[in-house]
Amino acid sequence: MDAAIADWPDATRVFLADGDALTLPTDELLRILDYLQTHLPGLTRVSSYALPANLRKKSVTELERLSAARLTLLYYGIETGAPALLKRITKGATPDGMVDGLNKAAQAGMKVSATVVLGLGGANHWQEHIDGTVELLQRAPLSYLSTLQLYLEESVRDDFLAAFDPPFIAQDDIAILREQHRLIDALTDPPQRLIFRSNHASNALALAGNLPRDRDKLLAQIDAALSGDAPLRPAYLRGL
Repeated sequence: MDAAIADWPDATRVFLADGDALTLPTDELLRILDYLQTHLPGLTRVSSYALPANLRKKSVTELERLSAARLTLLYYGIETGAPALLKRITKGATPDGMVDGLNKAAQAGMKVSATVVLGLGGANHWQEHIDGTVELLQRAPLSYLSTLQLYLEESVRDDFLAAFDPPFIAQDDIAILREQHRLIDALTDPPQRLIFRSNHASNALALAGNLPRDRDKLLAQIDAALSGDAPLRPAYLRGL
């Protein structure tokens, strides 16, 4: 921290890199946050990753203390809301458990930026993947939602594929767009307004808007891509 503070003494935002800082005991995390506030007088916001299990372990009171110390934004991987798929990817979470943790974060005044991975169910489970995810999102008070496309690193590919029977069949770009369409079309009543993005480097089609306000506009953009009237991001420009 001292080295970073020396390089950026006027920093107003800090991200606690690189793992899940929320796994730390609350008093230890508060010590870090207090140190940042003392040495960065312009600090307005601290953010960190949050695994579902670690968010659930914190009480609302603990989260309120962290929020008061400026830890006000959490990056959270939902990946899918389908219970069977969560088990296959060993997420260590259930839809109900995630909703419970996300509600606690909202009660504490924290914002959550969550991600969903399109293509995670493959061709055999894509509807289950999307419908379960929509059901979760309709119950979870998120501030930001992003979608990414599934890419498998070589180090995890074999273990991931071994979890599927019948075998996993990857979705192509058109199938991914249909998943995106189904997700946005069904997401009609989130607990609060969602700032939505699919502009990660993995995405074939970049989208941006607010849900549910921009739902029809986003669906029209997907329809244009499906019909070939709007270009997709070339494969060589994509990555994790």
